[in-house]
Amino acid sequence: MTDLTAFTALGAAQPRLASFEALDIRENPELALASLALRRGSIRPAPFGLHLPEPGRWVAGQGVAAFWVGPDQWMIEAEGRAEENFAADLKQASPDCTVTEQTDGWIVFEIVSRSGRAPLEELLSKLVNIDLADFELGRATRTGLEDMSCFVIRRNETHVAVMGARSFAGSLWHALETAVSRLQT
Repeated sequence: MTDLTAFTALGAAQPRLASFEALDIRENPELALASLALRRGSIRPAPFGLHLPEPGRWVAGQGVAAFWVGPDQWMIEAEGRAEENFAADLKQASPDCTVTEQTDGWIVFEIVSRSGRAPLEELLSKLVNIDLADFELGRATRTGLEDMSCFVIRRNETHVAVMGARSFAGSLWHALETAVSRLQT
């Protein structure tokens, strides 16, 4: 069998990282993703002890997190499990739900501020149409970023994740990197 080499969504052997004066942007290829949808008449589960969030919310638990994506639908995240069959584990934990593997369909960029909340909010104000006054810890929303649809997740006061379709990973990276570099001038 031929030896295969894994590449990240941005086409490199290692995840991309860009450091600026106040912000870092990091490609996160280690995040496993699976969608979970309730079937008609089923009860909302608590997979891996995680209480699934309400609309516009994101919650984190022991090694997993979830955010609401639509009525009775959530995206479940598992850090460090992208090479595993996380969807199968989620299905076992939520047998009455429909679970679909999503890891290879999405790219996640983690944006971290080293200078408090202000640089992160200044960046978001340039990129997305989100009410930043209400976008505190535990919020998640789908929005447009340039001509792309993406999810923005507030992981903590100085950390935001931007998740977009893997097919436009390069364009999303370029938009983020360009916006951050313009904040530095």
